[in-house]
Amino acid sequence: MFSNLDNIRPALKSLVAALREDYPYASVLAVEDAWRRWSVSRQGVSIDASGFGGGTGFVVRVFDGVGCAEYSFNQFSEERIPKIKALISERLAAQNKALGDIDPLPTPLPADEPAALSKRCDYKLDPRELGDEAIIQKLSSIREKALKLDERIMESQLGMAHRAYRKVFISGNRDLDQTYMWTTCSLAMMVSRGQELKYSYQGFSNLGGAEVLDQVESGLEAVARTALDLLDSQPIPPGEYDCVCDPDTTGMIVHEAFGHGVEMDMFVKDRALGREYIDKYVASGLVTMHDGSTVQEAATMAFDDEGTLTGDTVVIDRGVLKTGMCDALSAARLGVKPTGNGRRESYERKAYTRMTNTYFEAGEHSMEEMISSIKYGFLLQQPSSGMEDPKNWGIQCMVSIAREIKDGRLTGKVFSPIVLTGYVPDLLKSVSMIGRDMKLAGGGFCGKGYKEWVKVSDGGPCMKARIRLG
Repeated sequence: MFSNLDNIRPALKSLVAALREDYPYASVLAVEDAWRRWSVSRQGVSIDASGFGGGTGFVVRVFDGVGCAEYSFNQFSEERIPKIKALISERLAAQNKALGDIDPLPTPLPADEPAALSKRCDYKLDPRELGDEAIIQKLSSIREKALKLDERIMESQLGMAHRAYRKVFISGNRDLDQTYMWTTCSLAMMVSRGQELKYSYQGFSNLGGAEVLDQVESGLEAVARTALDLLDSQPIPPGEYDCVCDPDTTGMIVHEAFGHGVEMDMFVKDRALGREYIDKYVASGLVTMHDGSTVQEAATMAFDDEGTLTGDTVVIDRGVLKTGMCDALSAARLGVKPTGNGRRESYERKAYTRMTNTYFEAGEHSMEEMISSIKYGFLLQQPSSGMEDPKNWGIQCMVSIAREIKDGRLTGKVFSPIVLTGYVPDLLKSVSMIGRDMKLAGGGFCGKGYKEWVKVSDGGPCMKARIRLG
């Protein structure tokens, strides 16, 4: 699969060479991908093959020392090179004229150090080889097991999504090739008692194939237990509490409470408070935050959509904000090195600074030690959504369940739903214990302004902090 790019690779190099005759920088990103989603529920079976990521296509980018222009297309041959050159020239001239009065500063050329690589991810079971029938049969079998766990479980829904893609990036000095796949599953259960209905959800993910289904089977009882516990839940009294966050809740805080605030395209636009806090304390000395592809999860990649090699970006180092995450264009504007975070929803869309795998580094404590240290507080589990204000560092996140802790023990009392709010530095500076066991999850997507969706993962260890709940 994805052999078409091999056939046209020489023509792609010819395209870049032709553009380099007119521009000091030129590049092309070529993408092939395959997407499929399967789901089973009481309503029946669904198979969706409409592509996430836009399918096969190309995007050309040029810089002339004044401005930058892009042109995307989904058909390409060597014969089309003169037409592409003409179109990109017209677009660049128009953009330079339009921006001349608004932004007179020239756009710096991006870095283009020599680099070459070819990378593929490992997997055990390719869903494309398993086939639709086998996948639906497996999902249906897991669903039946879920329904038999307790008579109060009235519905269980399962879904599996898979994307496999190949990307080739060619510039004057770079020749990069990567083939990756990720697979995610979602498991939801609805329980009832009389007229009361409650719902529990868990996502599962991997950098790989359908072997992720093994995680789903092992997670059935935990999802059912949470749903049943919620039948006895009650509203929480608003206030500030000592809390233990499970790894999923830690991940939501990493992503929502701090990740968006250090996406450096927001620094260029002066829309993020983080720009003023570089080399200053923004968190407890226990907190070290990373973003990048040195971990293996759904958002892992060898290079981003601008041809920048990925790695490990240490955003917070023992409480001190060291840097943000940056795409190549924003990096050139800010005079810093790009971090490999320039990502596109598809070849038809603009590249923005986006998170990849974002997480807090592990510490020295266990969850049991954290719980035993709390006089009165809560264990927070199953985050569902969140949003952040990067300009003012305010957050509002939703958590499905808070388990009461009293005198160092879980009492069995459950509160739901939970709204987690506050000022980001206050929350992060209150972190007093960090767990030793790491977990990342990549079941969801992240939007930029409610659009521009890309695959991300987040997580870390358990974490103890002082948090405002309501």
